[in-house]
Amino acid sequence: MMARLKAGLLSLRDLFATAWWIFLIVGIGFYVAYQFVEPAPPTKIVITTGSDSGAYYQFAQRYATILARNGITLEVRTSAGSLENLERLKNDEAQIGFVQGGVVELPEDPDAADDIGLRSLGSVFYEPVWVFYRGDRRLDRLTDLRGKRIAIGQEGSGVRQLAQQLLAANDIRPGKHLVPLSGLKAAEELQQGRIDAAFVIAAENAPVVQVLVRSPGIKVMSFAQADAYQRRFPFLSKLVLPQGVADLVHDYPPEDIILLAPTANLIVRDDLHPALQSLLLQAASEVHGRAGFFQRAGEFPAYKDRMVPLSPEAARYLKSGPPFLQRYLPFWLAVLIERLIVMLIPIFALMIPLFKVAPAIYSWRVRSKIFRCYGELKFLEEDLGHHYDPARHGEYRSRFDALDEEARQLSVPLAFTDLVYTLREHVNLVRRMLDKREAQT
Repeated sequence: MMARLKAGLLSLRDLFATAWWIFLIVGIGFYVAYQFVEPAPPTKIVITTGSDSGAYYQFAQRYATILARNGITLEVRTSAGSLENLERLKNDEAQIGFVQGGVVELPEDPDAADDIGLRSLGSVFYEPVWVFYRGDRRLDRLTDLRGKRIAIGQEGSGVRQLAQQLLAANDIRPGKHLVPLSGLKAAEELQQGRIDAAFVIAAENAPVVQVLVRSPGIKVMSFAQADAYQRRFPFLSKLVLPQGVADLVHDYPPEDIILLAPTANLIVRDDLHPALQSLLLQAASEVHGRAGFFQRAGEFPAYKDRMVPLSPEAARYLKSGPPFLQRYLPFWLAVLIERLIVMLIPIFALMIPLFKVAPAIYSWRVRSKIFRCYGELKFLEEDLGHHYDPARHGEYRSRFDALDEEARQLSVPLAFTDLVYTLREHVNLVRRMLDKREAQT
């Protein structure tokens, strides 16, 4: 038992002495590969939305529920609107934010656009622009609102910025007639006749929209120049509110109404972990992928508004869907395996050829001990054959004894012990040559 243990330890020592450089190279490869491995995704991230009564906030709450199933905590923070969301993203106060289309003006230089530190995960739903007004006369152009009191939304909101863009395009300049009101407060002022019109950006089922479409004396503007607005403002889409869709009994609206709509976009910091970006896109598909009042099934998420460069992770998702592992495994396990693959592939790429070479080197290292003895034996045989001196007989005998002892003391693995015994047989073979020389003299 002790002999086997000793032989095993000798084999391990020889193996390590032979293959240490392989482990060194693999270790260096592991270190280099680790530099390219993304760290594990954080378990808590922040999304900035809008008011707690708005659609952004409601959708973010649904995102939080989906992400919680995968062990990620999504903190939802309210804000004044898209402009404040952008500031929070730039200042790293949040990692994700809803931003209304058209509120970001990209630099003309593409490289400068890439340096803003933000990326888009795509558009997630339409945000119809409703222009409600009082009066009996039909209005279908924003120029008809010149001189009227108009609610354009609170400072810092996306509706305010878009309203100002559209009004400026119609030569309606800022002034006291543009009132900083939004939501149900603007609806109340419009109902009471204290303002003449109000810009509202909200889904068709939002309370403010439902209140105003049912209010006597309040009408919705149908944009007669919708195609022109699309050319001037590429982030806008043209939507149709069909006749009678709000109330079939009373046939409201009495005719098709043309609306304009930017899209709500999911914007993230460019340093947000790719796995979390993929998880957010899966949540967006679950929440926004169904057919709606203005959208087809599967229409969202999509890269409709190009105000912010599309994230590479989003580009892959929109083309091919979720990553392969995340389709079939829990999120944490899929991320773990993806990280291991990045490290293990280059390591295996190094180990396979190195370990093919290692056995030959190991064999050569063990055999080299025996070959040294054979070199001494060959030299001794040549000395006996061509330079034999009877006076040196004792010296020859001691050299044979030393060589035989050296062969007996060789530390080789069990698989190579046959070579040691063969060496000792050859030592005795040449020793018999010495005996013959001695008998002859």
